[in-house]
Amino acid sequence: MLHDVGMDIGGSTSVSFPRGEVRGRSTVVATFPVDGRHGTVVAETPFHPLDHTWPDQPADTGTIGGLPVADCVTGAVMDGEETVHLGPDIPVRRGTPGWSWLVVHVTDDPVTDAEVELAVDAEARRSLSAGHTACHLAALALNAALAGRWRKEVPADGLGHPDFDQAAITSSRIVPGGSVDVYRLGKSLRRRGFSAEGLAAELPEIAQRVDALLKEWVAADAPVRIDSPGPELTARRTWHCGLPGAEVSIPCGGTHLSRTSELGSVGVTLELSEDGAELTMHTVTG
Repeated sequence: MLHDVGMDIGGSTSVSFPRGEVRGRSTVVATFPVDGRHGTVVAETPFHPLDHTWPDQPADTGTIGGLPVADCVTGAVMDGEETVHLGPDIPVRRGTPGWSWLVVHVTDDPVTDAEVELAVDAEARRSLSAGHTACHLAALALNAALAGRWRKEVPADGLGHPDFDQAAITSSRIVPGGSVDVYRLGKSLRRRGFSAEGLAAELPEIAQRVDALLKEWVAADAPVRIDSPGPELTARRTWHCGLPGAEVSIPCGGTHLSRTSELGSVGVTLELSEDGAELTMHTVTG
């Protein structure tokens, strides 16, 4: 669905959530109706919106101008135009030149002030940040635990293990304090050299190896940071973690804790579908 803002927005939204910010004050640059509700775009926001291309981390909740934010979505508008495309209706790739990329705060009532206070629910943010940090660590640990099942050389992760996560993942969902990741164990993965033979019987041992690595990494109190080349929403941000013996980096647009010790503990459960075609990893922090 298209949304006419009736004005030239004039540039992409600047975001402060990569720095861990949960509060801010900014100028309203556009308001427009959104499916019976009201969308507001500001110059700079601490809100993390749902990413329409890889919707792994849910949108932040909180308030804008004192009004509850019911949803926070990604929008895009061609420079010089006045029509905003939201979420899955965006017709171009993220970061396409000639387009402005927006954080759209959706409220039940209209925002009427020219300048507003923005406040993210800090507790909810922290819980999602914990889930996202744990998700990356669990993926790295799973790569290590499955390394012996590869029969061909494939691209490696930052720790030097075959990157099963990137090769097989079909969906990832960050939940409060954890994540759910689904991997496809199909013919294409087998052609690339992965062996799923006897995987079901070995799953408990694999989970134990993953948990052992996660326990080690949490105890290491490794620093975590997000690098961003700029403040705009479309900046290609990167997650960095100084794990024992290696600095690991993963492209990521989400939010994170600042040290692995803040997770308290991390554990996983692994489930194989009845037909053996999908592996699901549930990650939980404690």
